[in-house]
Amino acid sequence: MSLLEVSHLQKIYTTRFGGNQVEALKNVSFSVEPGEYVAIMGESGSGKTTLLNILAALDKPTSGEVLLAGRAVSDIRERDMAAFRRTNLGFVFQDFNLLDTFSLQDNIFLPLVLARQEFGEMEKALKPLAEQLGIRDILSKYPYEVSGGQKQRCAVARALITKPQIVLADEPTGALDSRASDRLLDLFGEINGGGQTILMVTHSVKAASHAQRVLFLRDGEVYHQLYRGENTREQQFGRISDTLTVLAQGGEANE
Repeated sequence: MSLLEVSHLQKIYTTRFGGNQVEALKNVSFSVEPGEYVAIMGESGSGKTTLLNILAALDKPTSGEVLLAGRAVSDIRERDMAAFRRTNLGFVFQDFNLLDTFSLQDNIFLPLVLARQEFGEMEKALKPLAEQLGIRDILSKYPYEVSGGQKQRCAVARALITKPQIVLADEPTGALDSRASDRLLDLFGEINGGGQTILMVTHSVKAASHAQRVLFLRDGEVYHQLYRGENTREQQFGRISDTLTVLAQGGEANE
C-alpha cells in the first residue's frame, strides 16, 4: 500500500468579495511509496505551495482526497489535527522556523514536549540524530549564534525526532549557501537511505536531482514526472533542466 495517496485534488480560492475564483489545483493525483524520496517542481503559480499546504493538513481541498497510510486526512477532527501533524509529519522550512528564545536543543525537543514525553526519552531520541547531523556541539547555542546551515540541520533534527511517517520539506536549501546546501542534500540522502520518506518542494534543479523521482506541476496539474533510476545526479540534473525548459515554453515533455 502506498504511504501517501493523493486523488483528484482541486482547490479553488474565492477572492475576498466573491467576485473572482482562482483554481490553484485542478486535478492532482499521485502516490508516494514508503521510503521514497520525491521532489515537486514547477513555476511560480503552478500550485506547489497550495499542494504542500494541503498535504500538511494546513489547508483543505475543494474536492479530492489525501490518504496517509490509508487514513483520510479529511476525516481527522479539527481538535485532533495538531496531534496528527506532530505524530505523522515532519516539517523542514526554508526559513528554519526556529524560536530565537529557545536553545537549539529546546527547539528540537519542542514537538516532544508538546507530546508530553519524558526528558530522558527526549535525550535518548536526540543523541543519535545529533551525531548524524553533526550538531552535538552546538545544542546549547541559540539560533542567532549559529550559521544558516547549522540552523537547518537543527530544523531537520526537529522534523525527524518524532519519527514521522513522511518529512515535508519546503525549499529546504533556499536560504543556504552552496556548501551548506550540499551538506544538507547529502544528509537528506543519508536519511532517506535509512528508510525515511521525504517529499520536497523546490525550485532548485540541483536539489531535485538528489531525489528518486521528480513531479512537475503546471497550471495546477501534474504535467510530467521523471524517475532517476540508474542515472547519475549529473544526468538527472540535465533531464530536469530540459523538462523545465519545455515546461516554460508550454510544450510537451518527453522521457
